[in-house]
Amino acid sequence: MSGHELAPGPSRARERLAEARRIVLKVGSAVLTRNGSGLQHELLAGWVAEVSALVEAGRQVAVVTSGAVAEGVARLGWGRRPTEVHRLQAAAAVGQSRLVQAWDSAFQRHGLPTAQILLTHADLSDRQRYLNARITLRTLLEARVVPVINENDTVATDEIRFGDNDTLSALVANLIEADLLVILTDQAGMFDRDPREDPQARLISETGVDAEGLDAMAGEGGAWGRGGMRTKVTAARLAARSGTATVIASGRDPGTVPRVLRSEPVGTLFVPTETRVAARKRWLAGGLKVRGELRLDAGAAAVVRSAGRSLLPVGVTDVSGDFRRGELVVCRDPEGREIARGLANYSAEETRLIRGQASDRIGEILGYVAEREIIHRDNLVVG
Repeated sequence: MSGHELAPGPSRARERLAEARRIVLKVGSAVLTRNGSGLQHELLAGWVAEVSALVEAGRQVAVVTSGAVAEGVARLGWGRRPTEVHRLQAAAAVGQSRLVQAWDSAFQRHGLPTAQILLTHADLSDRQRYLNARITLRTLLEARVVPVINENDTVATDEIRFGDNDTLSALVANLIEADLLVILTDQAGMFDRDPREDPQARLISETGVDAEGLDAMAGEGGAWGRGGMRTKVTAARLAARSGTATVIASGRDPGTVPRVLRSEPVGTLFVPTETRVAARKRWLAGGLKVRGELRLDAGAAAVVRSAGRSLLPVGVTDVSGDFRRGELVVCRDPEGREIARGLANYSAEETRLIRGQASDRIGEILGYVAEREIIHRDNLVVG
């Protein structure tokens, strides 16, 4: 899709949103704290009710929430958002406990547990920590736990902070391979001009993430958030790298999330250029540097090649290279032909110790179990 659809109408891209099974919901600071006046518990309760209904229906939802700094500033009575990093971090420390307590209490009323996840850029740029975070989040989602995720503002610095939770939400969507990212804000979506300055501005219902002119149409953020429409466009592009669709919509309108999943023309839909599977295969196949090789026996090679199943240690006959957990390795059949690439769950040294062994012996040999597989099928691309 190269242009923008200004008038709402049916499209196949909208219809596919109804099929989304794994969703990231990002709630912006401006809408959550009503521009810094404190947490809006009534709005939060509404979003929690919507998410709870989705989980009950079998979907998996992770929440990325802003608002810690704004809530902390309100609790401390400072009146305005500070600019000094140490004061921002202090406000985040005060506000984060109140923020996660509000989400947890609201979800408890629906019988759903939550898990607080605080991330920095370093957590997702390091391959081992990336894989650890991915496995943890996927485990929580499969257990019907709602992860409540925020940037770790208390320890983040200007050099490592995400800069805004729009970017964080897109990286989380990449991390868990979400089908859909919904960004709730204080605007109805993206307009062709700033609606705060031009009452004739028109809402863009649907656009390709790479359409021309998007950056020129995006405005800046307000005082209480570090983002703006520009960072949301950037987030949509980041999410699209994993084939994730993004919808930017109003968080103040009741029922926004279920309406999006009913394929109604709500907000602005950013359509990725590739499917999730194709995007991840491209990333694994060409976006990472190969750090080692695994030689498989005939049985494991056949299972991986024909069925795309996970690679277990019992099927590995030889290990070469010096790779760490989370790095990319090549899988070869007994004749030395490359049949697949994937992210290793164990380092080269650990893989050498457990190669040829049954998975239930990993703990006995290593003293711990990260995963039963050397490479999980979700992180494996068959060539």
